[in-house]
Amino acid sequence: MHKFLAAVTLFVIQAEAQIGNLSLLNSPWDEQSPVVSPDGRELYFTLGGNSQNAGGAEDRGDIWVSTLGTAGWSAPVRAGDHINNGLHNVVAGFSADGSRMYLMGHYQPAGKPVTSQGISVCQRTSVGWSAPSNISIPYFKNKSPDQSGYISPDGNILLFSGESYTTYGADDIYVVLKEDGKWLEPFNLGPVINTVNQELSPSLSGDGKRLYFASNGHGGSGSFDIMYSDRLDDSWKSWSPPSNMGGVCNTEGRELFYREYGDGAFFTSTLNSDGVGNIRYLPAPKQESAVAKTETAPGIIVVPEQAATQAQQTDASGTPANVTGRVINSKTNAPVGGASVVFQVRDRQVVVASSDDGLYLAHIPDRSEYHVRVEAVGFIGEFEKLDLRARTSNDFEMNFSLLPVEVGATVNLKSVLFVRSQAVLLGESYDELDMVVDFMKRNPTVEIELSGHTDNRGRQEQNLKLSRERVDAVKEYLVKKGIDGKRISGRGYGGIQPIADNEAEETRAMNRRVEFTIVKE
Repeated sequence: MHKFLAAVTLFVIQAEAQIGNLSLLNSPWDEQSPVVSPDGRELYFTLGGNSQNAGGAEDRGDIWVSTLGTAGWSAPVRAGDHINNGLHNVVAGFSADGSRMYLMGHYQPAGKPVTSQGISVCQRTSVGWSAPSNISIPYFKNKSPDQSGYISPDGNILLFSGESYTTYGADDIYVVLKEDGKWLEPFNLGPVINTVNQELSPSLSGDGKRLYFASNGHGGSGSFDIMYSDRLDDSWKSWSPPSNMGGVCNTEGRELFYREYGDGAFFTSTLNSDGVGNIRYLPAPKQESAVAKTETAPGIIVVPEQAATQAQQTDASGTPANVTGRVINSKTNAPVGGASVVFQVRDRQVVVASSDDGLYLAHIPDRSEYHVRVEAVGFIGEFEKLDLRARTSNDFEMNFSLLPVEVGATVNLKSVLFVRSQAVLLGESYDELDMVVDFMKRNPTVEIELSGHTDNRGRQEQNLKLSRERVDAVKEYLVKKGIDGKRISGRGYGGIQPIADNEAEETRAMNRRVEFTIVKE
């Protein structure tokens, strides 16, 4: 896993070198919503927390701009008082010829409060951009303090995220269409795209068929992951199930504002930036070609330098396989929609999401041994292994029962293993322990108690000592990964709490385990 992340980081650095050095763009403040002008010479973005903003250091974001020169992108400058007003100021896009720049939100002359909502447009002049002119949209309403949106180059399609009349929970994505020169009412893109959590920063591919957005409701690697979904007809209400962009884009940080540019895309990430956004660039993953060659569903993500050979990588043990199953709430047996189901082998992933009825379908490209992670907001993730090497069927079922995040919930870390009679972790333990790390980072108020157990062979005092030492080894690993040790307590129980018969080795092995229990939510 560490080699995979290192390869991705190197790949992103190399990719950024192709479109100009980004080093002057990023700062200790929060860079978000990067949009490049049609001629490729200007990059506009929203910068939050800078004391030069209209609202000072507490300002949620002013628009800043950088220009592309022979040495790369210049140090950005604030774009001016006439398009920055102390609210959350965001560029939505440009007309195809670059003569008009569209902004999220309305504007008023200096000193006057903004009392309406919608979008605005500036005209390019010989001395820069004109003052914004407000554009009214029927029944436009956004109760969210954040602004994010996208307008198509022809000016006829507006996507935005916000809390409005028909929102399912927090921010949802809406579309507004222009017909005969007039904007229609916004309408919600529906439950395939939107969840009870947040969907933000929408944009479209060049052909207008693929939607990119960020979500913390469809599962993934971090607090927000970039997802994509394909529009299945012209109604804007029929979408393919969202797929995760995968490890070349998404991290344990927060990824937002994926927008195509040239042969790749700009986006923002909080990875390695102290929790604030930095602007990044990478070529778009070649998902369509991978699908066409392997006849699998979108979601197979590979390190790009290996993409050309993926179609030829099939294990000698067989052909591609289909894995289906259901994700449910272990307390209520209710389906869990929007769960992320990740099949990982070496540096390749297949990522799918469960539907509202908890069902998922994953197309697996070869017969390998996969590590499977299942995660959903509000639940403790589950880790399993799936070995397809010796199986003859092409179709498999794998169901998951997730524990809600609540005090008293106990998880058996079945893949956390030790050297025999020692408190030394085996390397195969790390994937599941990393999942615990991710869980605790996503739930920063949760505190856990680790419990170590042995079988009943040997002397009880030695078993107690070994179980305590193994708990300490697990805690040490979690702390080294960035979890505050004050959030982790632990006890060793030796062999006094078996969960299976101690007579046979296959059941006795089940008693040698480490568990964690949530003691504070």
